[in-house]
Amino acid sequence: MDPLHLAAAPVARPAPQSMASTSLADQVEQMFLEEMLKHCGPGALGGSFGGGAGEEQFSSFLTREHAALLARRLDLGLGNLEAKA
Repeated sequence: MDPLHLAAAPVARPAPQSMASTSLADQVEQMFLEEMLKHCGPGALGGSFGGGAGEEQFSSFLTREHAALLARRLDLGLGNLEAKA
């Protein structure tokens, strides 16, 4: 095996979850969790460990992804409310 000519193995990537495949209740749960994380989630670090302007600009993307993961793993019961309505 020549280390200079290693072929990269294909990486299995999960299929992107489209907004059309998620129910309205899942979307509402994600938005709710995103707003909660904005106010009580981890904040920006200050001093020499802070991310500066980049951290300020991209922290909303990380918050949105955290909310999406939480919404997939948690059931806040909004689907039950949708079924009753």
